[in-house]
Amino acid sequence: MSEYSINKGVGRSVEYKGLKAQYLFIFAIGLLSLFVLFVIMYVAGVPQWFCIGFAAVSASALVWLTFRLNARFGQYGLMKLGAVRYRPRYIINRLRITRLIKTCRKQHNR
Repeated sequence: MSEYSINKGVGRSVEYKGLKAQYLFIFAIGLLSLFVLFVIMYVAGVPQWFCIGFAAVSASALVWLTFRLNARFGQYGLMKLGAVRYRPRYIINRLRITRLIKTCRKQHNR
C-alpha cells in the first residue's frame, strides 16, 4: 500500500500533490458531487456511455480548473478574491464643503 504525505509540518496548511488549503477541499467535494451525479444519471436510465463520457469530461475539467486556480492565486487567493467584493470602490462624503472647512480649521487651531 502506498503512503502519501498529507501535512508537511506543524502550523502549515494542508497540502496534497501541490493542491493547498481550500483548493484541496474544492477538489474533493467536486469529485464526490460528480460521482453522485454519475450514479443518479445511471440509475435514471441515461445510457451508460453517455454517463461515462460526461463524468470523464467533467472530472478532467475539474482537475484542470482546480490546479489552475491553485497555481494562479495561491493559498489565500480565493479569500482575497472574495474580499474584493466587500471593499468599497469609492468613499462618498456627503458633508457640505463649508462644514468640512470649519472642522479642519477647528482641528488646526488646537
